Amino acid sequence: MSRSAHPAGPRHADVLPEGHYTAPPADLNALDPKVWAHTVTRTPEGSVSIGGIDVKDLAEEYGTPAYFMDEADFRSRARAWRTAFGHDADVFYAGKAFLSRAVVRWLHEEGLNLDVCSGGELATALSAGMPADRIAFHGNNKSEEEIRTAVTVGVGRIVLDSFQEIVRVAHIAQSLGKRQRVQIRVTVGVEAHTHEFIATAHEDQKFGIALADGQAAEAVRRALALDGLEVVGIHSHIGSQIFDMAGFEVAARRVVKLLAEVRDEHGVELPEIDLGGGLGIAYTSEDDPSEPHEIAKALGEIVTRECEAARLRTPRISVEPGRAIVGPTAFTLYEVGTIKPLDGLRTYVSVDGGMSDNIRTALYDAEYSVSLVSRTSDAEPMLVRVVGKHCESGDIVVRDAFLPSDLAPGDLIAVPATGAYCRSMASNYNHALRPPVVAVNNGEARVIVRRETEEDLLRLDVG
Repeated sequence: MSRSAHPAGPRHADVLPEGHYTAPPADLNALDPKVWAHTVTRTPEGSVSIGGIDVKDLAEEYGTPAYFMDEADFRSRARAWRTAFGHDADVFYAGKAFLSRAVVRWLHEEGLNLDVCSGGELATALSAGMPADRIAFHGNNKSEEEIRTAVTVGVGRIVLDSFQEIVRVAHIAQSLGKRQRVQIRVTVGVEAHTHEFIATAHEDQKFGIALADGQAAEAVRRALALDGLEVVGIHSHIGSQIFDMAGFEVAARRVVKLLAEVRDEHGVELPEIDLGGGLGIAYTSEDDPSEPHEIAKALGEIVTRECEAARLRTPRISVEPGRAIVGPTAFTLYEVGTIKPLDGLRTYVSVDGGMSDNIRTALYDAEYSVSLVSRTSDAEPMLVRVVGKHCESGDIVVRDAFLPSDLAPGDLIAVPATGAYCRSMASNYNHALRPPVVAVNNGEARVIVRRETEEDLLRLDVG
């Protein structure tokens, strides 16, 4: 394969109108453990392996683009969250990050509960053997069919998101002769330091019932009065990809204040408080996420302190990590196609995927890392923008990064930390075929979500 060098363009981002890099990394061949799964390493030949299997062998067998997931890494992260919070708290994996039947089985075996937010996610969970009483059902607009199914199978909790839903769930539960355990989701007015589209606790958005003007207190009042509901707690979620614990402290303080108001008015101390998820992961070397034991300690201390001040018994805490478990466990493998240098700007590197397998860069301006993984290189670094093959100028996978200047068509590059939301939000834009998810563990690989085929697309097109 020819490896002719391409004009590298600028090597410092201070000459660019946009971008975050100030200089290339000291070693383009290095793999930062913060952003790669635990078993990812360079082989003696210079390529990268995951779970003991070379990416070149994986690409040959499964094709590209493809998501490769480190099963051992996933299990160890799930176990770390379970251990950090202990038996006096509950850890619900947020299925929206990535869900498959294999993942459900891993969660069940590692002792985690599961949070779903659609009938499809619930069906996946039940089909893989997750006990219904370990499932929580979220969503701001659950259909009557979804609610009826959830109540019928006996989900452990339904998180109520509106006044209409309080009545709707109560009516369905009564019609089925059941009393459904529920939590009330409240918006606490916290402006989380994250992208506006993934901040969920400020008042001007679609989720939850606002604490302001006594709306949340009224929601609890109405739910307690309905025979079909057993109100077990309050739920709060302030956003996603958050590194600062200050927002959780404010949220906990306001939720505990509501618990005290409920006690004073109704003589009831609700036994649960769910602080949601949203803890960030490292997408680049600049990110510095907290470890599960640090998060558990901080949240436990916050809730205990606020409850002691309010003279409340400390409720059972729940958290909902999704990205924090699955995000770092996978990378997306691409084959390089067109390489287009733009003098004085950057080099555009086109790959065989794009926004159909990772919409987050276009949607949230998300930042990612990228590495050459089929070989090492001592060539000079060049500033690149990794783009996809779709008919959109915003089809960007990695906005600004450095790759070797001898990069050539046919090389394999990988974008780490794509386990969360990439496959879940994947699309068929331009009739692209959604990539497979391949689990790798101890020298063995197996498909857990197969690649779509043209037959799959045409089967749905009945016109």
